[in-house]
Amino acid sequence: MKAVTWQGKRSVSVDTVPDPVLEQDNDVIIEVTSTAICGSDLHLYEVLGPFMDPGDIIGHEPMGRVVEAGPTSGLSVGDRVVVPFTIACGSCWMCDRRLYSQCETTQVTEQGNGARLFGYSRLYGSVPGGQAQYLRVPHANFGPVKVGEELPDHRYLFLSDVLPTAWQGVRYAGVGPGDTLAVFGLGPIGQMAARIGVHLGARVFGIDPVAERRDMAARHGVEVLDFTAETNAEIRDATGGRGPDAVVDAVGMEAHGSPVGKAAHTAVGFLPDALARPLMEHAGLDRLAALHSSIDLVRRGGTVSLSGVYGGEASPMPLLTMFDKQIQLRMGQANVRAWIDDLLPLVEDPADPLGVDDLVTHRLPLDDAPGAYEMFQDKTDGCIKVVLDPQA
Repeated sequence: MKAVTWQGKRSVSVDTVPDPVLEQDNDVIIEVTSTAICGSDLHLYEVLGPFMDPGDIIGHEPMGRVVEAGPTSGLSVGDRVVVPFTIACGSCWMCDRRLYSQCETTQVTEQGNGARLFGYSRLYGSVPGGQAQYLRVPHANFGPVKVGEELPDHRYLFLSDVLPTAWQGVRYAGVGPGDTLAVFGLGPIGQMAARIGVHLGARVFGIDPVAERRDMAARHGVEVLDFTAETNAEIRDATGGRGPDAVVDAVGMEAHGSPVGKAAHTAVGFLPDALARPLMEHAGLDRLAALHSSIDLVRRGGTVSLSGVYGGEASPMPLLTMFDKQIQLRMGQANVRAWIDDLLPLVEDPADPLGVDDLVTHRLPLDDAPGAYEMFQDKTDGCIKVVLDPQA
């Protein structure tokens, strides 16, 4: 089969690799009909190379049809499914508490990390990913979400990651009717977090330096601002001088406006993996402009919710400010399955209340993945969300 493989910093290729096979009775094999490039994939493309190996199959936002089913998978050949990016058993102590991203059956204990993820480096188990023509799905008796036949792929695809991640981020922020919410970063997660905030009745401010992203968010009732030195003051002025009730940081470790962090990322990229890995594991290498801006902006007694991925173990934090402002901080990988019952009716609603029809800017054949990664990373051609078609 064909698959997108990691080859080095800012280098992916489409290669012919062995087809996946069933390994456990609760596995299935799906033929992937749509698979998206996630902002988190760009961290592999740019920053997390020391934890990758050439030839790793990447991608963690797939859906498709079952072509082989293990006897205890609970699925049948022909079923149409979306595959959550987190791999969970559904029955351990953590899963019983709906903390599926901490599943004790699939935890990557050798790295000290939570549940295995598809296509996401040694840190999360080096599980072959979903930017491929076929994908083995372990623990298929719990993970895959069976969906209907009537709607196109893109109405369901984002149940794999984007929608549950955004929904969890806003739910952790604790906003509802009459509240105010700011969202830093209007990439795919930020787009949906902002729209979910509007859907839940909040007044939402969206901040991003890219005009096309601001324009997209504005179409869905979000008040948009560029990321400048005056942005926080403008939002405070609009919220009675206090700041918003909550802030979602949907940017993560590669924020604009973080020159020291960017220099550290660049330096690590030139080191051999054996030296770069411990530096990444023990140093403060994140670009923290969005996070520090979030902490500065949120009102006293408010909540900062992190949906963007951070990777540094010793990144500096303004603890005096956080303590003095009595800030609540929430974060974590999305517990995808915990939110599906909330989200499935919204994506199937003919009114499309979250605007899922208005997110994909590029749909391309799998063979075009290298150029798509470059375009997404550089934010050219109005690129906000890329979906790849492995069967084209």
